[in-house]
Amino acid sequence: MKSYVSIDLETTGLNPKTDRIIEIGAVKVVDGVCGERFSALINPGRKLEEKIVDLTGIRDEDLAGAPFLREVLPGFLEFLEDLPLLGHSVLFDFSFLKKAAVDQKLTLEKQAVDTLKIARKYLSGLEHRSLDFLCAYYGIPHRAHRALEDAAATVALYQKLKELFYSEEEALFSPAPLSYRAKRDTPATPAQKEQLYRLCAQHNIESGAVIEEMTRSEASRMADKIFARYGHPAARRP
Repeated sequence: MKSYVSIDLETTGLNPKTDRIIEIGAVKVVDGVCGERFSALINPGRKLEEKIVDLTGIRDEDLAGAPFLREVLPGFLEFLEDLPLLGHSVLFDFSFLKKAAVDQKLTLEKQAVDTLKIARKYLSGLEHRSLDFLCAYYGIPHRAHRALEDAAATVALYQKLKELFYSEEEALFSPAPLSYRAKRDTPATPAQKEQLYRLCAQHNIESGAVIEEMTRSEASRMADKIFARYGHPAARRP
């Protein structure tokens, strides 16, 4: 594989159904040469958990003025062109992108090479096979847990692994189809948003979420949490 796009995402958590992308990084490689880069912070419409801040160094204030994913994703998909992907545990990143694409009624079908899969095959004796550990093992400069730096480091790792192990099993270094089944979430209805604004005002709640960017399921879960804590108005009637 000589031409591809190495991708990495930072997210609010591990579940593409409920968590959101906060940073996209990608490096385009053409005929083995690194070229264009793509980097964007994404406003997830919610406050970050402290563990994500500690892991990435990204803070709520960094994302406050950033665009929402619906503004960034179409341009990023154009950047990918029809090239295969490269990633370290690439299905994780693809699952978030696929879910976002489905939500926006966009098409995303890709093939990819996974450096983690290669490492598991040929470096099973190592204590760890995380990207930062492997970069340290091979002396690859790397700033962990920032998307663009991880994407660039994955290119260097792929080239090193290819140099060492390509002749043993070429198939592992060739793109294979990615598969992730995503169900579309629709935006919250006007009635749901109005209800949440009313409940937040009534109970003096700082939601930590951008209500206008919520899906129907997110709005429903938030309303249920408020009712569980403060009670449903219908239940308090005499």
